[in-house]
Amino acid sequence: MNKGSLYLFPTFLGEQALEDVLPQGNIDKILDCEHFIVEELRTARRMLRKLGYKKDFDTCHFALLNEHSKDFEVENMLEPITQGKNIFLMSEAGLPCIADPGAKVTALAQRKDINIVPLVGPSSIYLSLMASGFNGQNFAFVGYLPIKEPERLKTLKRLETRARKENQTQIFIETPYRNDKLLDYLLQHLSEETMLCIATDVSLQTQSIHSKTIKQWRQLRPSIGKRNTIFLIN
Repeated sequence: MNKGSLYLFPTFLGEQALEDVLPQGNIDKILDCEHFIVEELRTARRMLRKLGYKKDFDTCHFALLNEHSKDFEVENMLEPITQGKNIFLMSEAGLPCIADPGAKVTALAQRKDINIVPLVGPSSIYLSLMASGFNGQNFAFVGYLPIKEPERLKTLKRLETRARKENQTQIFIETPYRNDKLLDYLLQHLSEETMLCIATDVSLQTQSIHSKTIKQWRQLRPSIGKRNTIFLIN
């Protein structure tokens, strides 16, 4: 029996029209699948219904994958592939495996020589970089900054130095409810000539992506609130 494939299926970054985000080919592929690996069951099912999924969920298999998943649990998630079934790995938002726990199961699939099919879709990280005007040939996504001092300040200063000396765009994120606190921290500790891009609600109707020096941001500080935001410095 031929093995199935692991499909990496991107999802919306917010309330968007299907045609603005996903190719029809992606949607056609997932509508026939009955095996899914998801981060949160309810949002995954809601997403599938929005895509036009008609199958009874009681006949489908959903494996939950998050930061708490054990290695043996991840191993079992790929079992249907050995039986010739395809599995769709769905991110909670954006691209699977990019700042996403899906990397665990994809790494295992690589070790097992399973066919992996990445599908096209939105990524707030890459869309922000595209629109920032910063260096898109040399960049690093560093995830979250440390919460505690002095590690937080040391990390920020190291990223700023790297951005300046190597012309390497540094990209990071924060838990939405701490966005404004992080912005205050950046405005306080970064040099006034450092460029900062604040990319909020990327790809949504409320999208805002602007790049200014720290000096300029200090004069016109935005209120981000709990909106999903990407920060970039260069």
